[in-house]
Amino acid sequence: MLYRALIMLLWFVGTSVATVWIVFRDPTFKFRLVVLGALLPDVVDGVTGARVAHSVVSVVVAMTVVMLLTLGRKPIRKSLLAVVIGLFLHLVFDFAFANTAMFWWPLGGFDFVDDALPVVARGWLNAPLEVIGVVLAIWTSRQVAFAKSAR
Repeated sequence: MLYRALIMLLWFVGTSVATVWIVFRDPTFKFRLVVLGALLPDVVDGVTGARVAHSVVSVVVAMTVVMLLTLGRKPIRKSLLAVVIGLFLHLVFDFAFANTAMFWWPLGGFDFVDDALPVVARGWLNAPLEVIGVVLAIWTSRQVAFAKSAR
């Protein structure tokens, strides 16, 4: 099951970096850490079989932990928040909210949802999304390069 989830990478890479670029317009932003966060939920849930990483509650807990553990340490906070931003963006661009039991876990009970990962459930719809992800990644890399050269 994991191999099918890992096939879809570029959709999450492209959408996450493009979103961060559009929102922050910061060429020094740690885009690699956003990508790490955007890919992490499918890896974690693909390996464990649980759907914990596709829960908004888990991501809010991760953000809370980062904020509490990095009080007064701005550089590490900025890096770790980039990962958390990627986690949130994965939920958005994976349409995780469409499965309310998984999205709100454990608020609806502690049993894990046995449904397929959203990326697996979409099947062939992933192909055009991957193409869009490539286009967005290329566009964003050009925007960032232009912004860096203008400095």
